[in-house]
Amino acid sequence: MKRPSAKARLQSDLRQLFRSMDFVSRHPALKRDTKEARQLAAVYQQLGQAWEFLALQCNHHAGWRKTRQGKRVCKICGTVQGAPEPWLLLPREGTKTIGRRSIPNSKRIFKNRKAATIVNDTVDFHGARLNVEMLNRHRSRFFRDRDWTIAADRLVSLKEGGIECRFDDHLISIKLKKHKRGEQPPYGAFVWELPRKLLKNFPVLLEYDKRRRFVGLTIFRPVPINKKG
Repeated sequence: MKRPSAKARLQSDLRQLFRSMDFVSRHPALKRDTKEARQLAAVYQQLGQAWEFLALQCNHHAGWRKTRQGKRVCKICGTVQGAPEPWLLLPREGTKTIGRRSIPNSKRIFKNRKAATIVNDTVDFHGARLNVEMLNRHRSRFFRDRDWTIAADRLVSLKEGGIECRFDDHLISIKLKKHKRGEQPPYGAFVWELPRKLLKNFPVLLEYDKRRRFVGLTIFRPVPINKKG
């Protein structure tokens, strides 16, 4: 016997749920203020939570239909298109997918960073912290006497074990040590600007192809020094 697909199983569960919700909502006891009416109202709220849970499993691939109120809802689960969803449902095994890749969605120049933010989301995943931020063009004041226009950008930051990797559309940055306020900021220089004697202190392996094009690098992670008390 062929097992039903996940989509067919979800459609069957939703149909049964909607029938239960219709039965409760049309019960004659709800017309009176009685204990039975309050119990039925509580049951209806619980069915609503079950609906929300099942809707999280729907990918809305069946398309959308238009309601009398002009809204577009999913043909399977009834979720309103574009409505914010406060919860996420992730599989225990396999790839976890949250959201979609965002791109700049306006040619306007917004007045500040907050107004220009499309996405700014953070997830702690098995001890690693990932942040994704997508910004439209906006104004920013680096110095008090002058405004600058900041280009639209996608910023990604990954923190793991005290090391931070940040990259955007133009730069990739790796920080092995967090800069503390009040400390002197670190120096910076291109590789060809440094003397060979100084390069020996940097455990970095540059990678390049047969055309001598830079394709990557490997950094040997420094071993922390335990201070004796």
